[in-house]
Amino acid sequence: MTKPVANALNKDALYAKSQLYIRKGLARKASGELEEYQLWASLSLELLGKSALASIHPSLIADPQHFQSLFAAAGINVSTDIKTITAKTLFERLQHVIDRFDNKVRVFCNQVANRRNAELHSGDVPFAATQTAKWEAEFWYSMDVILGYMGNTLESWLGADDATTPQEILDDAKRAKKQSIEMRVERTRDSFQALKMADRDAALDKAKTHEARDYPSLFSPFHDNVWECRCPSCGAKAFMGGEMVEEEVTDTNPDECSVWETVERSFRGEEFHCPTCSLELDGYDELEFAELDPEYSDTDEREMEYEPEYGND
Repeated sequence: MTKPVANALNKDALYAKSQLYIRKGLARKASGELEEYQLWASLSLELLGKSALASIHPSLIADPQHFQSLFAAAGINVSTDIKTITAKTLFERLQHVIDRFDNKVRVFCNQVANRRNAELHSGDVPFAATQTAKWEAEFWYSMDVILGYMGNTLESWLGADDATTPQEILDDAKRAKKQSIEMRVERTRDSFQALKMADRDAALDKAKTHEARDYPSLFSPFHDNVWECRCPSCGAKAFMGGEMVEEEVTDTNPDECSVWETVERSFRGEEFHCPTCSLELDGYDELEFAELDPEYSDTDEREMEYEPEYGND
């Protein structure tokens, strides 16, 4: 039987505490206390990261130099004194297990942790000099990367999917998601621009020759249609998939054997993929936040189907 793990190393306890701390931070932000907002947010970031590692195994966040903590990670409590790894070690380990947690995310997270340490352990006021708008975008993107690995979303973590959630939290969740998506588009653009010009040009030329059918594994088979669009990160031909929301017969054309009808179809995008730079977006809101038009329409010609007559026998 699996032994319970102490709260200090328990993924669910760490996750819940990260939620508590970000709510404290958002409350401070609402009252204009931006430095304290960043302090609570920095603590929330570290707790969420440790929850992600602990979900693999609690030993990944236990201090390896402290045998009592290693015992606790195995479910053996020999002491109430449990120590965890430093923020620097945490972010190094996350880079090994989360694909989107790249070097830029790791550097940003380390900067946040360093500012927090300076705030708590010195006379410096490092958060006072931080540009909130830029910091927030990086912060929410980093949180979204960790939550995505855990199979969660910013909305669920912030509690925005709860019908009783206050409007302020709902607004914060929407703003956080928008900043995260904008940063994802920017980061992907930067990565593509970092390639050699010859490689970029070759990738863009290749994209021009491909169609959606050349990437059968990119989209869910349940979409009603997949259509072309322009990638907001690299500018290459990309693709969006979605569901049909409306159709209207605009013309009919009979021939000797049947009647053909012209149909105007309207679709709503739900998923975006760029094979060139690997940008991915999921959901109508993410498409809008990336400034993509989720609406699409086309014209289809098909043979008219006749319903069988009933009650005329």
